[in-house]
Amino acid sequence: MKERGILHPELAKIVSQMGHGDLLGIADAGLPIPRDVDRVDLAFAPNQPGFLEVLDAVLSELRVEGYVLAKESSEACPRLVEALGERLPVLEAEWVDHEGLKRLAHGARAIVRTGEFSPYANVLLRSGVGFSADRR
Repeated sequence: MKERGILHPELAKIVSQMGHGDLLGIADAGLPIPRDVDRVDLAFAPNQPGFLEVLDAVLSELRVEGYVLAKESSEACPRLVEALGERLPVLEAEWVDHEGLKRLAHGARAIVRTGEFSPYANVLLRSGVGFSADRR
């Protein structure tokens, strides 16, 4: 039995299959997930699991070279935006409008749905490689 890292089998598999430049979304409970994108639905109650809990688990196993946020996030959920910056301090966020983020989600390897009820609490993480100069 696995006892460390991501225990959810589907999420662990997706993270292990990520290639350089692939996008992995971590989304609030309300983001529409495109039908042609893999969905890992972790939500089981309002705010459970929370966005940051899922983000921390993913960042413990995924090297990230960049991330995309909706411009609306800075006003709607500044605490989560600040937390992302703290966790990925040497990376600069790419900012798009919410509709642009939803369009980019169509190209994601998967979207992880959390129980987060904060509006615009969504991020697309761009996978890096272990031998580059990126942060994670």
